[in-house]
Amino acid sequence: MKTDYTAKKITVSIKIDGDVQKEVWQKAQWSRRFVDLVTGDTALYDTRSAILWNDTHLYIAFVEAKLMNRGDIIFQENDLELFIDGEDCYYELEINAANTIYEVFFIWKDAYTKGSKFDIPVFDVHQPDAYTFGGNDDRADASFWRGTHPRGIRWAFTDYRMPGLETAVKIDGTLNDNSVIDKGWSLEIAIPWSSLELLANGRSLPPKNGDVWSMFLGRFEKLVQNGIEVQPHPATALNNHGVYDAHKPDKWSKIEFVE
Repeated sequence: MKTDYTAKKITVSIKIDGDVQKEVWQKAQWSRRFVDLVTGDTALYDTRSAILWNDTHLYIAFVEAKLMNRGDIIFQENDLELFIDGEDCYYELEINAANTIYEVFFIWKDAYTKGSKFDIPVFDVHQPDAYTFGGNDDRADASFWRGTHPRGIRWAFTDYRMPGLETAVKIDGTLNDNSVIDKGWSLEIAIPWSSLELLANGRSLPPKNGDVWSMFLGRFEKLVQNGIEVQPHPATALNNHGVYDAHKPDKWSKIEFVE
């Protein structure tokens, strides 16, 4: 299997403070520059990511936000995004420069059956923050309800909270001041392997040498030109999808874990 990135194992723990200048990240393998989500052309902004792991945690780093409340739909601003595929489910994490967090756990409807591993209280479809979701691409006529993905729709649990999640941001500039030219911002993420059991889908936790997981590593940018907000927001990622839809697990990057 062709992979897109090699995540190396480390023997230390990483303090999550948003600083990617730490020695452990300087020695990591940083990804190539992100590309346009649809075309694959080189991205306007130089965004890269790195992944490390040890026996207890998965670590991800990325090298003007106004939404400050956890759960705000921050892809309407500038944000960095991580999706982790679990075959019958996947997890979405979005974070902006204010370290505002947006999380959703998706379960494909055809996998959510009575008595299945997903039939547990945390994924109660009767809760007010559970929705059905068909994808981000244009849905019209016959595809309006089901979207265009072959598997159809997903249950989306927008009140999900990843146990043990740690995130931190470091800004090289001034937040929410367009009169200041910022140099950029960095993000660190840590997730305990013990919290990824459903997403592992029977795979070893932590991974075994050579295991491959599918992940989306991306960036969405809010741009305003002549007083008009550019729509859709420019999106870049480690791998392009050919369509403006991040919810395409088959298009995500293949991450190989090596010791």
